[in-house]
Amino acid sequence: MELKPDFAFRPLPAIQRPLVFQLSPTGNPLGPLSELEGKWSGRGFNTIWRPNHTPGQDRFLELNLTEDDIEFTEIKGPIPNRGLLQGDIQMFGFTYLQQIKDFNNKAGLHIEPGIWASVPKTENPAEPPTVVRMASIPHGTTVVAEGRSLDVNGPPVINPNNITPFKIGNPAATHNFPESTLSIPTAFRSPPADIEGITQPMVDNPNSVLKTAIAGQTITKTVVLAVSSTPVTPVVGGGTANTAFLQGAAAGPNAQAALVSAIFWLETLKGEKEASQLQYTQTVLLNFAGLSWPHVTVATLRRI
Repeated sequence: MELKPDFAFRPLPAIQRPLVFQLSPTGNPLGPLSELEGKWSGRGFNTIWRPNHTPGQDRFLELNLTEDDIEFTEIKGPIPNRGLLQGDIQMFGFTYLQQIKDFNNKAGLHIEPGIWASVPKTENPAEPPTVVRMASIPHGTTVVAEGRSLDVNGPPVINPNNITPFKIGNPAATHNFPESTLSIPTAFRSPPADIEGITQPMVDNPNSVLKTAIAGQTITKTVVLAVSSTPVTPVVGGGTANTAFLQGAAAGPNAQAALVSAIFWLETLKGEKEASQLQYTQTVLLNFAGLSWPHVTVATLRRI
């Protein structure tokens, strides 16, 4: 995604009020996003429970080792936002394009154009400086996920996660299904040829793939970008929107993307002056058949 060389935002008229961003040490208003620019490429792991239109079997578990590429391009100039209750603000950010394909069979899995932006502090709503990710997914969902960032002196803290479905609105009411146990043969999971290299510990905890990738590395600094589409926490605003097919009607959804949460870690390795490694974990809750089904994607990318 490249903008024309002569394109640059310019607020008309200019915004005069001082704005408070979460500034980088250089004073760049891109703040914690400033080191995203460029091309990143690497490997990852994807899991998704898909609805299955077969009598007696409503689910299929797809598992993929992945090849993952993201390119970030800076948006020139300040992006103006005019306010009524809140004085005008301006944001700064990047366009990005992400492409994911299956490592084993090279099938395309995902393409995502979008924008990451740095948002200044506001009084109405009362929010500190934040970051926002605005994404479009070709399967029929758009996402606005907002959150905060922090700097860590050292490696990232990567907590375990899982793909166990649960009753919509009640994460404690989990449901275990045999498809997530690789030793149990089933026609309702990706076939063996497509999951070569995938192990049971990876399925049990997809974030373990991230920890394995950095084992033995000395990471001296981590910039954490944590965002969610939940419209209340951690920041007011955000959400998902789905096509009619995904959203469904009175009988329920086909596969409604109800929530997106993600953590991105920009990592600086020992002996380096800027981040050269990007890791992320993302969970999308797909609602169908009365359950929320975690769709988890993780990857470790290196700057090209």
